[in-house]
Amino acid sequence: MINQRENIVADKSYAFALRIIKLYKYLVSEQKEHVLSKQVLRSGTSVGALIREAEHAQSKKDFINKMSIALKEANETEYWLMLLKDSEYINIDNFNSIHPDSVELIKLLASIVKSTKGSLSR
Repeated sequence: MINQRENIVADKSYAFALRIIKLYKYLVSEQKEHVLSKQVLRSGTSVGALIREAEHAQSKKDFINKMSIALKEANETEYWLMLLKDSEYINIDNFNSIHPDSVELIKLLASIVKSTKGSLSR
């Protein structure tokens, strides 16, 4: 059920999760921030975990469900990143470094969900 595009999103989500973990470590050790950092850690790492789960979905509907939840988590992560920037826990350079990755994941996941839903009606 996994095609090349899903492999790309799986790889990108794993790399994104690693960046989120590094961001979490920075926020806790350097900024002494413990609430928002846990939120971004949870949502940012769950994207890849859900994509990994979707690789072994029991059906196309199950695949769509898992990828849709991954999309929601990616969107939530973008929210936490914006909040961290606007509350000045991360500077604009750090934000501009990681934010495009979250946007790219959102676009990829939205496209996968949409195209897979379309293939159900064929």
